Amino acid sequence: MSKQTIGFIGVGLMGHGMAKNIIEKGYPLIVMGHRNRAPVDDLVKRGAREARTAKELAAASDIVHICVTGSPQVESLIRGPDGIIASEKKDLIVIDCSTADPVSTLALAAELVAAGMAMVDAPLSRTPKEAEEGTLDCMVGADPEVFAKVKPVIECWSTNINHLGALGLGHKMKLINNFVAMGYAAIYAEALALAQKSGLTVDQFHAVIGSSRMRNGFYDTFMQWTLNGDPNAHKFTISNAHKDMRYLASMANAAGGVNYLQSVVKNLFAGMEAAGEGARHVPMLADYVLRLNGLQPRHDNGDAK
Repeated sequence: MSKQTIGFIGVGLMGHGMAKNIIEKGYPLIVMGHRNRAPVDDLVKRGAREARTAKELAAASDIVHICVTGSPQVESLIRGPDGIIASEKKDLIVIDCSTADPVSTLALAAELVAAGMAMVDAPLSRTPKEAEEGTLDCMVGADPEVFAKVKPVIECWSTNINHLGALGLGHKMKLINNFVAMGYAAIYAEALALAQKSGLTVDQFHAVIGSSRMRNGFYDTFMQWTLNGDPNAHKFTISNAHKDMRYLASMANAAGGVNYLQSVVKNLFAGMEAAGEGARHVPMLADYVLRLNGLQPRHDNGDAK
């Protein structure tokens, strides 16, 4: 039996590796043009076809992945005049791998169902390195019968797949996951600043925390900037972190939840983005908090505003 044709929109830092693994596992692949031509051209060289619009891509696909910045972009790709719904492709399955607002996800899913299509939310965890290796973590919300259809494709790029249940639970869990991660970032950044303000060095801080139960995978990548000046160990921008924390605040409001700590974390990232540093990576939050304390970052490369 021939394999399903897979469409992929958003072949950026994460999407390129995911799409590469899909085509290497023998699935026919169609990609949509990207402002950065390098990943598109690489996938075309590997045998992918290129579509000009989401409508054209959806019409030729059985399953479409979306891996873009957030809900406004997903909404445009699905609802737009050249979007996925406009393709009128019956039985199409749309897998949204973006970190999105669950309130938007549920509304889009209803529109796709009305058009004879189905939606899966399958946001990602880990980094572009694991995307290239095909070893991402994935949180999935989908009806059981739809999940059964897409699982073999998701297995091309994920080795840790958690089917959490109904549609929307994937995006909800991703925001909770990112809250924990950005909460770590906020704690580490402030703790580093307070340590140095009190006369302790970065190396002393790391000697204790880095050899204790408080050390984890997030700590290891976060600290690579402060310890070694590596800007690429944790490639996730401040603006994306702030966006995710805004989505979580929206989710908390919709659920009637109390989110004291999350509001503080969100506002810390809001402050750094408002200071013109949204393009910097999350470990550089430590620099921002140091400067709030009147201290000079260890590896300040002069590009902070």
